[in-house]
Amino acid sequence: MTRRAQDSTKTLDAFLAAKFEIDAMLERLATLSADHFETSPDEIHWGHVGTLNHYRAKLREITDSAFKEGEHAN
Repeated sequence: MTRRAQDSTKTLDAFLAAKFEIDAMLERLATLSADHFETSPDEIHWGHVGTLNHYRAKLREITDSAFKEGEHAN
């Protein structure tokens, strides 16, 4: 195998490892969201709202970057 082919294989392996890790994180977040972030309507307080707003802000940074929106728009 040539050096370039080895580099390409390593690059692909690293890309796929990152993708699989992202997929796992998204799956865990979707499960947590489906369970209303482990809260019940009778337990919701402003701390929960703050936590979700924090999560939302972090996810917004990611989606804005991925889709070239918000501050990442052209």
